[in-house]
Amino acid sequence: MPELRQNYFTKEWVIIATERARRPEELATHRAAKVIPRFVEACPFCPGNENKTPPEVMRTEADGKWQVRVVANKFAALSPDIQPIRTIHRSRRSMAGFGVHDVIVDTPDHSQTMALMSDAHVANVLRTYKKLFDNLSLDPRIAHITIFKNHGGDAGASLEHPHSQLIATPVISHQVRERFHQALAHYDEYGECMFCQMIEEEMTEQSRVVLSTDRFVAFQPYASPTPFATHIFPRRHTSSFQDISPTEITDLATVLRTVLAKLYIGLENPDFNFTLRSAPIEYVGVKHFHWYVSIIPRLTRVAGFELGSGMFINTVLPEAAAEFLRNTKVEMAAGV
Repeated sequence: MPELRQNYFTKEWVIIATERARRPEELATHRAAKVIPRFVEACPFCPGNENKTPPEVMRTEADGKWQVRVVANKFAALSPDIQPIRTIHRSRRSMAGFGVHDVIVDTPDHSQTMALMSDAHVANVLRTYKKLFDNLSLDPRIAHITIFKNHGGDAGASLEHPHSQLIATPVISHQVRERFHQALAHYDEYGECMFCQMIEEEMTEQSRVVLSTDRFVAFQPYASPTPFATHIFPRRHTSSFQDISPTEITDLATVLRTVLAKLYIGLENPDFNFTLRSAPIEYVGVKHFHWYVSIIPRLTRVAGFELGSGMFINTVLPEAAAEFLRNTKVEMAAGV
């Protein structure tokens, strides 16, 4: 029988289409093998081509060579050189396009993917995220910071070289505001963080947990809108990625890399997006929100029903997806 499940955080409904449910392995990405070189002469992100990018924002080095490099996006959605001046005329509201749009080049190796990096290198990428987050949080014009990765064409990646992006905006989107309103309403009514409650329930039940450590847990949401959507939560309550400790960065690097490796091996390197969902700056330290990493493999397409209703149809049971990933064997530590 088909089942409707409600997203605990957003209150949105998802159809779990058990009548046409697919085995997880049926969603594997079957594509022709492609040999990707470690260096591409025309790639602006490869070592030696640094002059092909906009000015550098920061870098992480080892042995005199950069390991992670941050540059302004050449085709930025927003500009830091203008002021966020609002204009209101009756029903029309606008603002000058102020903001920051940076690119984080994850590695000098063109052929690498985060799923196959060492845990130590992923930790360096996460430390770079935090430095950027910390610096931009000091700017009173910035209201919200989003860090994300698009891997593959179906996920929106326009360049093959492994990279992440950061966009900082002077406003908070309606979607983010609504999630905070839901979380605050829950806290006001029950006196607890709804995310902490859900983490406790998932750790007790275990059926949707992919892996867990002393500091983080990765699981399939109960009302997952798409197949293999995976969330990684810190087990310690904290509303902002800005509060992550050095030890937690090391642990998160292992968990994130391992989940991506499970997807890479089990589903044959699917395109995916991951987003770091953290509290807007004005909400740092609140008791009702909990930051997390959301990983969305691009295995299905949004069609007319989803666009028209706002409801998603998921053809893979979250419990089956979690079991499949648990049973997909990868080395927990890729190297040092």
